Amino acid sequence: MLKVLLSSAGAKVPMLEAVRGAARRLAADAVVVAGDMDPDAVSQYVADEFWLMPATTDAHKDAILAQLIARGITHVIPSRDGELLFWAQWSSQLITHGITVLCASADAIGVCLDKLAFAATSRLVIPTYLDAEQVEAPLLVVKERYGAGSQSLQLKVTKAQATAHAKTLSQPIFQPFIAGREISIDAWLDSNYQVKGHSYRYREVVKQGESQITQTVSLPQFDSVIKSMLSALRLCGPVVLQAIIDQQHQLHIIECNSRFGGASTLGIKAGVDSMFWSLAQSLGDDLAAYPYYPSPSPIRQVRIARDLYL
Repeated sequence: MLKVLLSSAGAKVPMLEAVRGAARRLAADAVVVAGDMDPDAVSQYVADEFWLMPATTDAHKDAILAQLIARGITHVIPSRDGELLFWAQWSSQLITHGITVLCASADAIGVCLDKLAFAATSRLVIPTYLDAEQVEAPLLVVKERYGAGSQSLQLKVTKAQATAHAKTLSQPIFQPFIAGREISIDAWLDSNYQVKGHSYRYREVVKQGESQITQTVSLPQFDSVIKSMLSALRLCGPVVLQAIIDQQHQLHIIECNSRFGGASTLGIKAGVDSMFWSLAQSLGDDLAAYPYYPSPSPIRQVRIARDLYL
């Protein structure tokens, strides 16, 4: 039986439903398990099963492995930056138990999680520094080097303001502030680090770092550089790039999330069938049988609350 664990499922109901839809195209009796530390996680009411998990730390590995085996889990999909390295570093051991982790390698993930290291990978990425004085711009962005980019972020501040705010952060980094339109790029790469499909979307309304209203857009002028950049990072599976298009129509990459994003369900709707491709590849299917058909017209996704009656 195909049995997929969505780790750190929380309130990620659209993501969970995308996983189930993909899994059941491959096996009609596929089961999706929502895993989370929160006993009140709302995803438990939508999943086929719920697992109240311990923290994804080395101290809990034995307990987690025992439950993965007891529950018959065949695949794990990490959904939170903070757990990516845990699962990636453990993936080679888990495969000996018949459990496949659907994420990139630990080395590739590590580069993406470190914003300073990531900035050194491509000229497309916004220059990043440890010292505000190194930034050759009147206005700056200051944020944590590791962790979610929206946490403790300050935008469009002077060097003095950036330096003052940096004292409240653990490991601050500094970048030039670039005015423009914010976009996300949902992509999927195969096990040979080749981009099978990708789509662009404007982030029209963003709350707590996640798009609430987002719309696809065609930007073919960036296709070749995006594919080259992602392949050079040796990523595989679903990824999300955050970027800015400035007033001169130049692309500036902010960060790369080496996982399925909160609003990446729009990418699936637009043809980037990331969850299905990941599962199909892990089962040994020939991905040539599942071509990428990009949507010919723009699609807008609006995330709204809905009621569930049990």
